[in-house]
Amino acid sequence: MAKIGVRTSDLLALSAVVLGLIWPIGCEAALPVGFGSPALRLGFFVTGSLTAILFTLWWVRKFHRGRIAERHYLTSLCEMDPHEIWHDEGGTLLPPPSIGGPWSQVLEQVHQAFRDHGRQIQNLEQARSALEIRCRRATSEAAQIKGILSSLPEPILVADSYDELVMVNSSAEQLFQFDMQNVETRAAKSIIHCQKLVDLLLGTARHKSTERRNEDIEIADMEGHSHWYRATAARLSGENKATDERAESCGAVVVLRNIGEHKAVQKRNAEFVSSVSHEMKTPLAGIKAYVELLADGDAEDENTREEFLAVINGQADRLQRLVENLLNLARIEAGVVNVSKEPRSLNEILDEALSIVQPSAEAKSIALINDLSPMYLSVLIDRDMLLQAAINLLSNAIKYTPPGGSVTLRSRMEEGQVRFDVQDTGVGLSGDDCNRVFEKFYRVERNKEMAPGTGLGLPLAKHIVEDVHGGRLTVESTLGQGSTFSVELKI
Repeated sequence: MAKIGVRTSDLLALSAVVLGLIWPIGCEAALPVGFGSPALRLGFFVTGSLTAILFTLWWVRKFHRGRIAERHYLTSLCEMDPHEIWHDEGGTLLPPPSIGGPWSQVLEQVHQAFRDHGRQIQNLEQARSALEIRCRRATSEAAQIKGILSSLPEPILVADSYDELVMVNSSAEQLFQFDMQNVETRAAKSIIHCQKLVDLLLGTARHKSTERRNEDIEIADMEGHSHWYRATAARLSGENKATDERAESCGAVVVLRNIGEHKAVQKRNAEFVSSVSHEMKTPLAGIKAYVELLADGDAEDENTREEFLAVINGQADRLQRLVENLLNLARIEAGVVNVSKEPRSLNEILDEALSIVQPSAEAKSIALINDLSPMYLSVLIDRDMLLQAAINLLSNAIKYTPPGGSVTLRSRMEEGQVRFDVQDTGVGLSGDDCNRVFEKFYRVERNKEMAPGTGLGLPLAKHIVEDVHGGRLTVESTLGQGSTFSVELKI
């Protein structure tokens, strides 16, 4: 608070008042006794008193006017907007009162204080505006991130350091059958019905290492179906920007990637290797056994040796067919097989296939019925590969048709495409067998004793028809009555 100054005019006015009050008394006291008449003495007294009264009234009036101006100035100052005070640099909107007096300096300091407050208010409003912009941007980014996470098919779960879920996306809610907004508790153990996943999530949150942890987890849904996921967990930690140091762990996030197809492929590959090993082991075992018999001299006569050699040769042929079929399948699946497509007559190729399997049919007294269309059926095909597919289908029909049965080969034009069927009167297939008959190495258990085979003929035919020629190979069968394999090819 500044010192209140007293102007010289105010001191003179106050001195005049005091002088006017003491003047009559002083004059009367100073006059000698008996000096002048009583009227003169009264005149001195009245004159001094009036002078004092007039100076007093003038000073009181001046003081009152100053207080009114000061009050008006303060009222106007309080009613002004802080922004107006801040921008009123030269006192244009509210000039300071020209009243002088001891309060002028105080009023100027009040005005400056108001201006300082106005400047601070403006700075605060600018800071608030900047924070509002950042808040809106952060809110928008958070909404975008939430939308992105919700649209991802991979389930995502985030837990804090208190073992509670703080965020999940819709895929995770669907997998574990819960609604994040309506759960009674957000404890991870209560929501996630997979202890292995809970241990991974909470263990990562407590772990000091920032390295990601991967684990394959089998999770059962509410219907009891199992699904395989590759769980990738990462530790979440805060960061001190001032010191650029990592803070304590604030939770963990887990992303689940469905690897069901990958697991199925692994299973099929394992089954494939097991089946190949088994199929190769049988002919190799036969070859080895008969070679040992020959080496031990058990074949004493020529007929026995020829019999042993015939068995060895047959098993070697079987092993060779297995290897060739595997190579053909591998080439087709890898897309590296050389395909030479040309316009060909379908019936010509089917006639050749019939002639090739004719000896096998005659050996089992099976009638081969030729029901090919009299029309010229032209197709754009690789001749050798389609011939191989037709031979495989006919050979399969002959294998599983009892002696005295029949196998019919039929061709025709149908709805802008050509079709040929291989129909037999064999043992037939069940519904489950029809669904699996084109799998590699799959053989119907009850029919394995009817004929030897590798379980690769039908899968190879399907690859040739569908993958190489863009056609379709299907099967219809009735158990105990026979099967019909149908091939449809585009013209």
